[in-house]
Amino acid sequence: MLSVNTFRLIALCSVFLLQSTNAAPFKFDEKTYRQDVQTLASDEFEGRGALSQGETLTVEYLEKAYKEMGLAPGFGDSYRQAVPMAKITADQTMQLTIADVVLNNGSDFTARTEQIQPQVSLNNSDVVFVGYGINAPEYQWNDYANVDVKGKTVIMLVNDPGFATQDPNVFKGNAMTYYGRWIYKYEEAARQGAKAVFIVHETAPAAYGWNVVENSNTNTKYTLVDNHKNQSHIGVMGWVQHHGAQKIFSAAGLDYDRLKLTAAKPGFKAIPLKLKANLTLKNQIELATSYNVAGILPGSSQADEWVVMHAHWDHLGKTVQDGKTRIYNGAVDNASGVAGVLQLARHFKAQNKAPKRSILFTAFTAEETGLIGAQYFAANPPVPTKQIVSFLNIDGMNVGKGVSYILRYGQGVSELETYLDDAAKAQGRTVKADPRPQNGLMFRSDHFALAQQGVPGLMFMSLGDTDPDYIAHKYHQDADDYDASWNLGGVEQDLGLISEIIEKLANNNDWPKWLEESDFKKRRAQDGK
Repeated sequence: MLSVNTFRLIALCSVFLLQSTNAAPFKFDEKTYRQDVQTLASDEFEGRGALSQGETLTVEYLEKAYKEMGLAPGFGDSYRQAVPMAKITADQTMQLTIADVVLNNGSDFTARTEQIQPQVSLNNSDVVFVGYGINAPEYQWNDYANVDVKGKTVIMLVNDPGFATQDPNVFKGNAMTYYGRWIYKYEEAARQGAKAVFIVHETAPAAYGWNVVENSNTNTKYTLVDNHKNQSHIGVMGWVQHHGAQKIFSAAGLDYDRLKLTAAKPGFKAIPLKLKANLTLKNQIELATSYNVAGILPGSSQADEWVVMHAHWDHLGKTVQDGKTRIYNGAVDNASGVAGVLQLARHFKAQNKAPKRSILFTAFTAEETGLIGAQYFAANPPVPTKQIVSFLNIDGMNVGKGVSYILRYGQGVSELETYLDDAAKAQGRTVKADPRPQNGLMFRSDHFALAQQGVPGLMFMSLGDTDPDYIAHKYHQDADDYDASWNLGGVEQDLGLISEIIEKLANNNDWPKWLEESDFKKRRAQDGK
């Protein structure tokens, strides 16, 4: 493995690549970077939970930073974009009963709702096993074929059949598709008219342990609110532990593990379990406003064409468990990314010559609870999405030593991959395919909301890649804290790489295109791009 110093020499030798735009090479300000991360990930900021005192401090910090560096407001005359949402806190004393199986909240199952109502109840709700809960015509797959689940409770598997079979001819084999994501499964069940969904958790196909599910779903959650109080959303959004699923299926006289194998085969048919589910989900609901934050560096000659550089500012806030306050500071996820965007903003603002295109530096709210800030931005952008060239997204940086590669999420997805290839080559690095494509990381961060509007993007993420201990013991846990011993060589080299990509996109006339056939490509075509 090459040393960090070697990478720095390579980066200096590649300065000629930037001479066409008279841009100075990126210079990493380690002191300021550390200060930004340490502040954003401090206990004072309370885990940066949306609609909390932590949000107030975070938004003020970012707004002040953009003002001090001289960026213009990103939303008209304001650095803030108001994101109206509901804050929903479920009563955690609930129990789920299916037949004579009693499951305890947190340890056995989780349940929440996005419907704006004080109580959602399952009263002797019929339970149906719907395999993976997927309706995908392009894969000739429909787990809901010839079954009526209206008003019923459905149990389904996490991920998709490709992961289960490891057959590259089934969906995308080991690489998760959007059909494997929990967001899709809830949305499709709602379209089918179901009342409740319980996704069976298993660590390998989910890509994270039960602790992540529990920490992410047993505290306050947030949602955008439509004109019908989200009544079209699924009533109960649930997860159930593997051992709980085994008990439920056993009560129905069935073998869960055997049926799981059957569900991964074409032609699977949903199975009514002939059991009844009962649950009372009580909610405290508060309608409130959160904020996306953005500053803009106006372009010199193509100011109506925008390149977006982004990191979500939120994390999981704080909880009280067994009388002890736990603060989820999210130092790597994603104070490290927010500090990285601030570094890039300072770099480009300091250039002698403004780029041709405008660069918008953004930080969105409520990524951790379903890309809510990104969804709102994508639906209410400051300029039409057809004017956004690309969306670059940092979601957790390599705070350790530099490495000889950069990770690529997705393959053959968009022409932005060529930009990544070229920038890596300029640093003497290689591009390494996502080592965990089964995790579906492409669909789990804010760039995805913009992709759904046709805007191509790149994600820069290093969670768990250079620190094997991170996912197991820090991800979405209160151990994700700032550490003064971080080397930050990885941050320096990645910000240098990203700055080169931004430099090119902001000074050429290119509109990177989607490569593979997808809804994203179709949406971009509607904008004539």
